[in-house]
Amino acid sequence: MTDTITTRADLLSTLPPPWPEYPFPSIRKAIAESKTRLVVLDDDPTGTQTVHGMPVLTTWSVACLEVELKDAGPGFFVLTNSRSLTATAAQALSREIGDNLRQAVASTGVPVSVISRSDSTLRGHFPGEVDALLEAMDTPHLPRIIVPCFFEGGRLTANDIHYVAEGDRLIPAAQTPYARDAAFGYRQSNLRDWVVEKTGGAVSGGQVMSVTIEDIRRGGPDLVAERLQSLSSGSCCIVNALEYRDLVVFVAGLLAVEAQGRQFVFRSAASFVRVRAGISARDLLDGAELNVGNGNGGLFVVGSYVPKSSAQLAALRNQDKMVDIEVKVDDLLNDARQPAAIAAAIAAANQALETGQDAVLFTSRDLVAGPDATSSLNIGRRVSDSLVTIVRGIACQPGYLVAKGGITSSDIATKGLGVQRAMIMGQVLPGVPVWRLGQESRWPGMAYIVFPGNVGSDNALADVRQRLSLPTAPQPNNC
Repeated sequence: MTDTITTRADLLSTLPPPWPEYPFPSIRKAIAESKTRLVVLDDDPTGTQTVHGMPVLTTWSVACLEVELKDAGPGFFVLTNSRSLTATAAQALSREIGDNLRQAVASTGVPVSVISRSDSTLRGHFPGEVDALLEAMDTPHLPRIIVPCFFEGGRLTANDIHYVAEGDRLIPAAQTPYARDAAFGYRQSNLRDWVVEKTGGAVSGGQVMSVTIEDIRRGGPDLVAERLQSLSSGSCCIVNALEYRDLVVFVAGLLAVEAQGRQFVFRSAASFVRVRAGISARDLLDGAELNVGNGNGGLFVVGSYVPKSSAQLAALRNQDKMVDIEVKVDDLLNDARQPAAIAAAIAAANQALETGQDAVLFTSRDLVAGPDATSSLNIGRRVSDSLVTIVRGIACQPGYLVAKGGITSSDIATKGLGVQRAMIMGQVLPGVPVWRLGQESRWPGMAYIVFPGNVGSDNALADVRQRLSLPTAPQPNNC
């Protein structure tokens, strides 16, 4: 099948209907009986966008990992933020975490299944950081299973082609703006060809298998298990899925194979994480559940440059009583002008928040890129560090904080707010997770909304503001 734009209806008309059974209860039973803990290494915080009731760590010492491995829950996230790093730095970080995890597993005796969670539009350090992780864990030959579907964001895979949904249209991923990313661009929408491209031919097309929609929908968990059992050491396998039922069938077969001793490593988006962890869906959160009424305004921080983020920012700025705080990227990149730009933004944010006004802090929308991937990442790092400095300078605790963009939300959490461990509460919109910050953080207990750059309608940021502005009992402000 050629990678051409199609519609959801046209695609579905060529495929068999979903598997008639929904074996999610058997998945939960298998997970409860297994001693294996799920460890999700997340290259930015948006991977928490489908789950609830799981902790997320921003530190990964052997001692911290040992504590989490001994916990009774299904697993935990480790936020690496490696997508903001160069390839060399990302691989070094993966080796460090892999070595620490190997030691923690050895000392606790708790086996693990590892997911390298990354972007549903195929951006990130693959295969480098996965290979480095496996080498450090002394498991270099594990099969790599690739599951990029993310249904909440309209990312679907069929016939090995990865699609990005825009309304009813399904656009092959390589034909979207995400494929032109300065650091992580690619040319192939067929995931078999994408693996060959990303590995520079080190993995050939013949070494890439796939679990097809037909396998899942006609053969069910048994055929999935048969396909997975046949994977050879070091091979790659693509998983096709159009809805959660497809993933549930796949995971049911996967767990049956793992129960027989087979091991795999996963490179996935967020939808797979929820199913593999055995976590049921829950209703969206609102302001009353999140206790956002401290009397101060809410703060939005927008660093993401993808077109969807800019459209969402424009809709938010058009809302009534929204205070705009724009920082010019050219000023942030200029040593002489940067301090004044940061100071002005801090003053404007404090004034808005302490008077109960919602504010949006955002970078100017003209993308400034370098001549190569490394220089572009370095520019992004300086801009993100500047936003962190602004947030650290804000004295008034917001009623809630929304961070837009993966790198932005990670840096603000770890560097701006000092978060070491947070609890994932759920989602405020589909694919938009909410964390409850831990006691060690700068603002303990605050609702922190991690808003991916590439998720939601044009009104999504405005919708979040509306959901979180529901009346709640005001508490004493903290300014």
